[in-house]
Amino acid sequence: MKYLIFSDVHGNLPALEQVLKSEEVDAYINLGDVVNYAPWSNECVQLVDTLDNCINIRGNHEGYFLEQKLESKHWLVPLFFKKCFEDFNQMEVISKYKISHQVEDYLCTHTIDNQYIFHDSEIRINENLMVGHSHQQFLRTVNSFKLLNPGSIGQNRKFINVSNYVIWDVSQNNFELKELIFDIDIVINEMKTRQYPQECIDYYANKSRIHV
Repeated sequence: MKYLIFSDVHGNLPALEQVLKSEEVDAYINLGDVVNYAPWSNECVQLVDTLDNCINIRGNHEGYFLEQKLESKHWLVPLFFKKCFEDFNQMEVISKYKISHQVEDYLCTHTIDNQYIFHDSEIRINENLMVGHSHQQFLRTVNSFKLLNPGSIGQNRKFINVSNYVIWDVSQNNFELKELIFDIDIVINEMKTRQYPQECIDYYANKSRIHV
């Protein structure tokens, strides 16, 4: 059995499509935050919903959409939320996302106690875990247990045009941490077309990129 593990798509359809087209797998684990930020929340939810054998975990942004309210201390996040939420029509689909799910000997959940967990965060765990939320890709051993974050498909915080994800070969017990470069200008141009607030456009336009 081979899984594609991904998280934090954040409405970035071109990035999601590129990753899905690049890999042949038996099943998928979506660790949440398919929605918000980039322009295609509806389309990303719909595409994920077509995947065979896909386990869907609810992220905090699905929670914001379902509750129709936002919890964030960052001034920019409400601007994205207002723009993305007003056109969202996939509530029934994301309402079925699970808070957590056990796959083999790993518990899959979006985060732990709503924390941003990074490769160097001090944390103790008592089981093998797969999480998202921090947009940082890593595979760690923490007090003898494995802690995996596949990184972000759609909003890499270091290089905005890089998608991170993981291929898990269960039979070999092997995790392959992977990345792909996509054209972020497609996202920015669509944001302009849909008349996003300029502050939101600037956030994407001013982030660092990998140039090829």
